[in-house]
Amino acid sequence: MEDAYGRSVSEVLDFFGVDSTKGLADFQVSQHARLYGKNVLPEEERTPFWKLVFKQFDDLLVKILIAAALVSFVLALINGETGLTAFLEPSVILLILAANAAVGVITETNAEKALEELRAYQADIATVLRNGCFSILPATELVPGDIVEVSVGSKIPADMRMIEMLTGQLRVDQAILTGESSSVEKDLESTIATNAVYQDKTNILFSGTVVVAGRARAVVIGVGANTAMGSIRDSMLRTDDEATPLKKKLDEFGTFLAKVIAGICVLVWIVNIGHFHDPAHGGILRGAIHYFKIAVALAVAAIPEGLPAVVTTCLALGTKRMARLNAIVRSLPSVETLGCTTVICSDKTGTLTTNMMSVSKICVFHSVQNGPEVAEFGVSGTTYAPEGFIFDSTGVQLEFPAQLPCLLHIAMCSALCNESLLQYNPDKGNYEKIGESTEVALRVLAEKVGLPGFDSMPSALNMLSNHERASYCNHYWENQFKKVSVLEFSRDRKMMSVLCNHKHMEIMFCKGAPESIISRCTNILCNSDGSTIPMNATLRAELDSRLNSFAGKETLRCLALALKIMPMGQQTLSIDDEKDLTFIGLVGMLDPPREEVRNAMISCMTAGIRVIVVTGDNKSTAESVCRKIGAFDHLVDFIGHSYTAAEFEELPGMQQTVALQRMALLSRVEPSHKRMLVEALQNQNEVVAMTGDGVNDAPALKKADIGIAMGSGTAVAKSASDMVLADDNFATIVAAVAEGRAIYNNTKQFIRYMISSNIGEVVCIFVAAVLGIPDTLAPVQLLWVNLVTDGLPATAIGFNKQDSDVMKAKPRKVSEAVVTGWLFFRYLVIGAYVGLATVAGFIWWFIYSETGPKLPYSELMNFDTCPTRETAYPCSIFEDRHPSTVSMTVLVVVEMFNALNNLSENQSLLVIPPWSNLWLVASIIITMFLHMLILYIPPLATLFSVTPLSWNEWTVILYLSFPVIIIDEVLKFFSRNSHGIRFNFRFRRFEALPRKELRDK
Repeated sequence: MEDAYGRSVSEVLDFFGVDSTKGLADFQVSQHARLYGKNVLPEEERTPFWKLVFKQFDDLLVKILIAAALVSFVLALINGETGLTAFLEPSVILLILAANAAVGVITETNAEKALEELRAYQADIATVLRNGCFSILPATELVPGDIVEVSVGSKIPADMRMIEMLTGQLRVDQAILTGESSSVEKDLESTIATNAVYQDKTNILFSGTVVVAGRARAVVIGVGANTAMGSIRDSMLRTDDEATPLKKKLDEFGTFLAKVIAGICVLVWIVNIGHFHDPAHGGILRGAIHYFKIAVALAVAAIPEGLPAVVTTCLALGTKRMARLNAIVRSLPSVETLGCTTVICSDKTGTLTTNMMSVSKICVFHSVQNGPEVAEFGVSGTTYAPEGFIFDSTGVQLEFPAQLPCLLHIAMCSALCNESLLQYNPDKGNYEKIGESTEVALRVLAEKVGLPGFDSMPSALNMLSNHERASYCNHYWENQFKKVSVLEFSRDRKMMSVLCNHKHMEIMFCKGAPESIISRCTNILCNSDGSTIPMNATLRAELDSRLNSFAGKETLRCLALALKIMPMGQQTLSIDDEKDLTFIGLVGMLDPPREEVRNAMISCMTAGIRVIVVTGDNKSTAESVCRKIGAFDHLVDFIGHSYTAAEFEELPGMQQTVALQRMALLSRVEPSHKRMLVEALQNQNEVVAMTGDGVNDAPALKKADIGIAMGSGTAVAKSASDMVLADDNFATIVAAVAEGRAIYNNTKQFIRYMISSNIGEVVCIFVAAVLGIPDTLAPVQLLWVNLVTDGLPATAIGFNKQDSDVMKAKPRKVSEAVVTGWLFFRYLVIGAYVGLATVAGFIWWFIYSETGPKLPYSELMNFDTCPTRETAYPCSIFEDRHPSTVSMTVLVVVEMFNALNNLSENQSLLVIPPWSNLWLVASIIITMFLHMLILYIPPLATLFSVTPLSWNEWTVILYLSFPVIIIDEVLKFFSRNSHGIRFNFRFRRFEALPRKELRDK
C-alpha cells in the first residue's frame, strides 16, 4: 500500500481487512503471504545456467584447447583412423574442459548460496498480534495487515502505518535511512504533503529504523522489496563490479602464455621439417601431419587447462574457510584482494567493542556519620549473559550482594524501571536483548546482584536452565512489585519513572541522567544500615566528583537511580511527582572492548596494515576507548593522529595528505565522511577495507576496495559489500586478510606447479626434436600426464596451510605481477629439469638398461635411417613401449615431487613437511595409483601405449625424479635471502605479466 501515509487509520485497517484488537486470523496470514510475498529481501537475479556454462569457455586458453581438439580429430580422420583411436585425444581434451566448466559452475553457484546463508542474519523479531494474542515471531513471517507492537529499542521489522499510541510520544531514529542525526516524532495523523519524502511521512515506521522513545502499535503495509530499504537496495544493485586485480592478471597471463605456446608449437614443427620425409611416416605429407599432431599435443601439454577451474576452486575453498571464521564472502574473486589491503577503516562500536553495554562500576553512599563515605563496587562480565560477580573497592568478591541495602534497591530499580527484555536463544547459544542496550545492562546487573534472604541463592541460580536464568531475578521483582503507572523517558526530563505497588505500599522508582536525578534528590539511602539521610551541598559535591571520574576519566555512560515513597492508593504519575527523591546509587556502564582486538591490531601492524578507527563518538571518548583497546599503546599521545571529521575537512590540501598518512582515529563522523575518507586514501594509492552497517554506509562500502558489512547491519549495506562479518568482530577482518594472503599464495603455488610442469613437457618434446631421437611421448600419453598431474595435486595445493610468516610480510602491491621475473626464472629452471629428466629416462633405456638394446648414442640419433642400412639390432626396437613408458613415468613422478615443492613458495620442506597438507599427500597417492592401473592392466596399457616396468626401472625413475626437490630447495634458499631479491631485479625484463594498473578495485 504505497499511499498509506495519506490515508486514515480506519482506511488502512479496512484495506487489509484487519481488526486492530485481534489482528489477522491464520487464514488471512496465509492469504496475505500468497498475495504480498514474504518479508525477506528478494534474491539477486541469478545468472541463467546456460550463461554460466558458456562463461566457463570464455577464456583464450580454453578456446585454444577447443581448437586443438578439433584439429586433432580432423588429423585423425585424414590419417584414416577410426573408432576409439580417432576420438581418444579430442575426447580427453573435451572431457577436461567439461570437468573444468562443471567446477566453475558449481563454485559460482556456491557463491550465490552464500547469499542465501547471509539472509539468515537480516532476520529480526517482532511482537505480533494474531488471533487476539500477542506472540514474538521472526520478522520474516510478517505479512501486510499484521498488527505489531513496538517499544523503546525495537528495530522496526517492516514498513508500518501507526494506528495507536500507547505512550505520550513515539520517537524513531531514522539515521540509518536518511542520515538525519536527530530522531523523528511519530503521530497518527495522515499526511497531506504532495511528493512526501521519508521525513514528511510522520505516521510511517520504516523497516530497519529504531524506536528511541515510547511505545505504539502499527499495521504492516510493506514487506521485503516493497519497503523503503528494499528500494534503496535495488538501486545499489545496479552498480557493476569491476574485475579484481587477480582476474586481470590471470587474463593477461593467459594471453601471454597463448602467444608463447603458439610460437613454441610453430618452432617445434619447423625444427622437425627435416624428418618429414622419414620412411616411417610414409611420405612427406604424412610426416608433416605427424609432426603437426606433435605440435598440437605440445599445445595441449603446455596449456594449463585446469588453471581457470583450480583458481575458482581455490577461491571457493577460501570462502568456505572464511565462513568458518564468520566472514561471509559475497564476491568470490574479491577474496584475494584482501591480501593487498594496506589500510583498514574500522567502526568502533560492535567491531572493536562487543556492542553489549554492561555495568562495570557502582557508586553508593556507605555512610555519612563521620563525613561522606562513598563506596564503589566493580562488576565483572562484559556480555548480556547473567554471569558475573560484584567486588568491593579492594577487589574482594561479595558473597551476598543483595544483603546490602543500596545494592538491593539498585537491583529492584534496574528490574522495574525498565522496558527491555533479556532472553536466551538456544539456536545461537547466547543471550539476546530486546530493547535499549542500557536497559538490558541494568537487567543483567539485577541478575548479578541476586535475591536477598536465601543463603543458597548463588548456587541455586546456577542450577537453573539458561532460559530460566535469563531473567529469574527480574521476574521475581516484577512479581513482588506490581506496576501501576509509567512516566516515559523524554528528552527534556532525561529520566523515566515507574509507580509500583508492594504490600499496600506505593513506591516510585526512577532512573535517568545523573544531573537530572541528583538535582531532584533531597535524601540519600545509606548502604551501611539502609537509613535515609538528607542531601546537602557536601554530599552533592562528592557525587559530582565521582560522576566526573566515571564519565570523564573512565568514559563510562552513567545513570543515576532513585526512589520515592508515594501516597497510599495513588494510581497515576505526573512530572510534578518527580521531586523529593531518595538517591540510591550511580551506575557506570560501557561497551567493553573485545578481548581479541588487541592481538588483532598488533597483527595488522606487523603485517604493514594501518588501522584507522572511524566513529561517531566525540573525540575524547573515542580516544579513551582506543586506549582501553590497547591498540594505540605505541603512540605517545594522539596529537597528529586523532582528528574529528570537521577538523580534517578544515585542513589545507597538503596538510590533509600528511594527516592521512599518520591518522589513527577519525571521530564525529557522518556516513558521508566515510566515502570522503576512502577516496582520499585511494588517491594516495592505498588499498582500503571499510566497515559499515547502515544504508548510508553503502556508498563508502561500494567505493572501498573491500567493503565489509556487519552481520547485524542492514541488508543494503550487505548488498553493497564484498564481505559480511557474521560476528561484527574486528579480529575476523584480520583473520580474513590472512586468509586472503594465503589464498593468493596458494594461487601462485599451483600456477607455479602447473607452469613448471608444463614447461617440462615442452622442454621434453623440444629437446627430443632438437637431438633427433624418437618421440619420447605419444600424444595420448601427454594428455594422460596432463589430466593426472594437473588435476588432483594442483587442486590439493589450494588446501595448503598458511605460511607461518603470512602476516609478517608487507602487503603486496595491486600492480604486482602474479609471475615476477625471479619466479619465472624458477619456473624455467624446474621446468627444464623436468623435461631433461624425462628425456634422460628415455635415452637411459636405450643405452644403459639391462633389458634394453644398449645402443650407442649415435645409433639412437640416426634411428630414422635404420630401415635403409644394416644394423646389429632390429629396427622394431624403436617401436618398443618401454622407453616411452619410462619417460612418461619419470614425468609423472617428478611432477609429484614438484607438487611437494609447492607446499610453500619459499619455506623449506623441513619447515612445512608434506603431512601439513594431507589433501596433497592423498592426491599424490591417488595419482600414482591411477598411473599404476594403466601400467599393469593390459587393456589400459594398450590404450595408452605403455608396458609394465621392472623394479630396476622404477629405481632409475626415482633417481631421476628426486633431484627436483633438491634444486627447488636451493632456489627457495635464494628466495629467502637477499640473492633472490637481486635475481628478481635482474630478471625483471622477463616479467610474465604487464603491470598496467596503479591500483584497481
